[in-house]
Amino acid sequence: MKWRNWSGAVRISPAEIAKPQTEVEVASILRAAAERGRRVRPVGAGHSFTPLVATDDMLLSLEKLSGLVSANPFTGDVTLLGGTRIRDIAGLLAPFGLALPNMGDIDAQTIAGAISTGTHGTGLGFTGYSGIVTGLRLALPDGSVRERSDNDETFQAARVGLGVMGVVTAVSLRCVPAFNLECVETTEPIEHVLDSYLERSRAADHLEFFWFPGTPRATVKQLRQFRDSDPVSPMTRADRLVNREFLGNVVFGAMDAAASRVGALARPIRGIGSRLMAGRTYSDASHRVFVAPRRVRFRETEYAMPLEIFGEVVREVERAIVASGEQVTFPMEVRTAAADDTWLGSASGRESVYVAVHRYHRERFAPLLAAVEPVFRAYVGRPHWGKEHTLTADRLAQLYPRFEDFCAARAAVDPDGVLLNEHTRALLRAGALGSVVD
Repeated sequence: MKWRNWSGAVRISPAEIAKPQTEVEVASILRAAAERGRRVRPVGAGHSFTPLVATDDMLLSLEKLSGLVSANPFTGDVTLLGGTRIRDIAGLLAPFGLALPNMGDIDAQTIAGAISTGTHGTGLGFTGYSGIVTGLRLALPDGSVRERSDNDETFQAARVGLGVMGVVTAVSLRCVPAFNLECVETTEPIEHVLDSYLERSRAADHLEFFWFPGTPRATVKQLRQFRDSDPVSPMTRADRLVNREFLGNVVFGAMDAAASRVGALARPIRGIGSRLMAGRTYSDASHRVFVAPRRVRFRETEYAMPLEIFGEVVREVERAIVASGEQVTFPMEVRTAAADDTWLGSASGRESVYVAVHRYHRERFAPLLAAVEPVFRAYVGRPHWGKEHTLTADRLAQLYPRFEDFCAARAAVDPDGVLLNEHTRALLRAGALGSVVD
């Protein structure tokens, strides 16, 4: 039995893949596993780049635990089963006139996986998904299912819980009235972007940019919210097929594949990409604008730094990539987020700038990671939990004021380490796995 994550970097052979259809089944599976000394790792869509779910024992898939539990159009309170894909949420909420307040540009993840890893979009007025969580239902290794909400330490830890605080069977979120977005994409000189980005981020609803290392220009994507009752000008079918699918995925994928075999092609590919990536203005329902198809597989690292050092860290990361000599054909992606109060959220307690570095999935990622991670560390960077990094417990304890509280909360709900694997044990200084079989 084999399983791989989306990027293909994590490939495992679990002894069993369980696919429970109900919360009762999840709890029963966990209790039986604990009694038999087995390890269990919950998995959503497998879109994390790290080995968070890696196991040679039981992989517990949430794919059949999906759908809407409840929605209140007056308060915006929504409850979804943990395995619900983010791409399905808009359709589930449409009858109630509600929408997620913010989204990233990929919607393949499950809602449980997205909150467990601190997944986010962009915009200084918005937190990541974990910041809008108001309640959780957690199945625990003792066979119980517990409902957790504000002012509960298990809830605070589980909002970014890495799959070690229990299996998230349901998530309650605070949503907003449905809205439209206008997207304006421009290609601009990189120095102008770096000089103006923070000011523009304060003024815009959502702002991000993409920069191919070693090129003099960047693509800026600005989104403006407006009422869903106002008219929209959606991207035409031809534009979707030609620009997004053919050029953005088919042609780009072919160029990446060619550069992975002939490194000299990387530089002209970066130049072409930096010129042709932008140029569209359109508007549509929010979920259709936030999200872009990402069919070319890649590997990624992303760190969150204090917002005020934005310009320094972005320049240093680009210099590190160029100096490394690694021929990268994917752009850096730069976003922002509001501070939140999650214990292990990468934007916990501070407004943050996120810098993401990508590489085509068939190329070696380790040399690129080795080039940029020292920069992120120097600027007090916190890693996205679902994206590749090399940090372990000693460093993480310095970055998160509530790190030790999280570790204590984890030990309280799972003292025998049923939900741990080698990766999470290293992250959390969890020590030996007790009665769990290694």
